[in-house]
Amino acid sequence: MLRMKRIDKYVLTNFLTLFFATFFICSFILIMQFLWMNIGEMVGKGLPFTVLMEFFFYAWLSLVPLALPLAILLASLMAFGNMGENLELLAMKSAGVSLFRIMRSLMVFIFFISIGAFVFSNNVIPISQKKMWSLMFSIRQKSPELNIPVGQFYSGIDNMRLYVRSKNHDTGALVDVMMYDYSKGFNNANITTADTVYVKMTEDKLFLKITFINGEGFENINNNESGFKSKNVPYRRESFARREILVDFDANFNEMDESLLNNQHVSKDIVRLSHDIDSINDIKDSLINTYTNLLVNEKYFSNAYTPDSLLVDDRNISHNNALYPEDEVLDVDSIFMHAPYRSAKTIASSLKARVSSMLNDAQYNAIVIQDNKSYYNRHAIELHRKFTLSFACLIFFFIGAPLGAIIRKGGLGMPVVVSVLMFIVYYIIDTMGVKFAREGVIDVWQGMWLSSFVLLPIGIFLTYKAATDSALFNKDGYKIFFNHLKLKIKELKSKLIFNRKSNINSAE
Repeated sequence: MLRMKRIDKYVLTNFLTLFFATFFICSFILIMQFLWMNIGEMVGKGLPFTVLMEFFFYAWLSLVPLALPLAILLASLMAFGNMGENLELLAMKSAGVSLFRIMRSLMVFIFFISIGAFVFSNNVIPISQKKMWSLMFSIRQKSPELNIPVGQFYSGIDNMRLYVRSKNHDTGALVDVMMYDYSKGFNNANITTADTVYVKMTEDKLFLKITFINGEGFENINNNESGFKSKNVPYRRESFARREILVDFDANFNEMDESLLNNQHVSKDIVRLSHDIDSINDIKDSLINTYTNLLVNEKYFSNAYTPDSLLVDDRNISHNNALYPEDEVLDVDSIFMHAPYRSAKTIASSLKARVSSMLNDAQYNAIVIQDNKSYYNRHAIELHRKFTLSFACLIFFFIGAPLGAIIRKGGLGMPVVVSVLMFIVYYIIDTMGVKFAREGVIDVWQGMWLSSFVLLPIGIFLTYKAATDSALFNKDGYKIFFNHLKLKIKELKSKLIFNRKSNINSAE
C-alpha cells in the first residue's frame, strides 16, 4: 500500500492551507473588480437577489482562469518562504534532502491541478460563459426602476420626457408636471401639463398607468404628412380635470434565451472549436481563391477591359477590324489623346464610374475576408486558451516555489509584492499577445503562448538558482560583490596613476 511520507505530508499540508486562502482572496478581488466595471449596468433596475447571485456565481466561474494561477504563485511563494524563514529548508537540505525532493509532493499535486484546470476550462467555462453573457444581455435590456427625479428631465420612459417641480412623499404624487410625448416624432411632440400626476405600475408590470389631475394638453393638428410647410402650425388645446393613459413599460426581468449564444466561441468546447476552426478555415480559403480569381481573371487584369471595349460607344473614332487587327496591341494613350473632346469626356466618365465600382467591390471583398479571419482568430484563441491555463499553473508554481526558497521571507509582505508584480507582468504580456492574435498581427499560437514563452525561462532560471543554493536576493552578497568591485576599481586607478608617474619620471 502506497503511503505518503511525513515530509511530503508536511509540505503539502502547509501549501494547501495557503492555497485555499489565497484562492479565496484572489477570487474575491477579481469579483470586486468585475463588479466595479459592470456596476452601471445593474444599479437602479430592481433586479431580484437570486438573479444577482446567479450572475456573480457564473462570473466567478469565468474568472477562475485568472484566480487559479495567481493563487498557485502566491501560495507556493509563501509556503517556501515560510519554510526558508523558519530555517526548515536549511534543516532539510542539511539532512541531504534536495529541493526537488522537497517539492515532489507539490509537483504531483500541481500536475493534477493542471489537468483539472484543463477539464474545467473545457467543460465548465463554456457553460458559465454562456449563462453569464445571457444574464448580462438580459440585465442590459431590462428597464430601469421608475425613479423620477425633481427639477430635471426624466428619460427612463421610451419616447417620453417628464419634468417634475416637486413631490409629495406622503401620497406619492408628482406636483406641477410637464410631459413631452415624442411617439409621433420630435417635431410633432404632444405636451401635457398637470397640477398633480400619479404614476403606478400595473399588476402584470407591463404598463405604466399615468393619471393627470387638472391639466392641459397641446397637440399639433397638422402632422406635415403632405409635405406642405407653413410658418403657422395649427394645434389643439384641451383642458381636462382628469386623464388616464397607459404607457408600455415592461418592468419584468426577461431572461435571454441561452441557445442564441450556442454559436459563439465562448460557449464551445475543444471538439466543437476544432471542428468549427476547420470549417471556417475552408470557407476562408475558398473566399480568398474565389476573390483572387475574380480579381485576376475576370475584372481587373483580363481582356474584358481592353481599350476597344472602353471606346465601343465612340462612333467618331474608326476602330474596326481593318484599322485595328485583333493581333495588334492598341495604344490606349494615343487613341484617347486623338479622340474628340466629347468622346474623351464620355470615356473618362465611364472609366471613373467603372474604377469606382471595382474599388467598391474590392473593399467589400476585403471586408468579407477580414470578418471571416476575425471569426477564425476568435475561435483559435479560445482553443489555445484551454491549454494556456493549465500550462500557466505549472509555470507559476516553478516560479513561486524557487522564489520563496531564495527570498526566505514568509507572511503577507514581500511574497505578496513579488507575486503581484510577477502576475502583472504575465497579465500585460498575455493581454498584449491576445490582442495581437485577435487583430492578426501575429499568428494565434504565437500570441496565446507569448506569456508562457517569456515566463518559462524565468521559472527554469529560478529553479536552477534555488536548487544550487544561490544567494540571488541576498543583500549581503550584493554588498560584498560591490565592495569587492570598488576595491578592484581603486587598485586599477592606483596602478594607472603609478604607471603615469613612472612614465613621466623616465621621460625626464
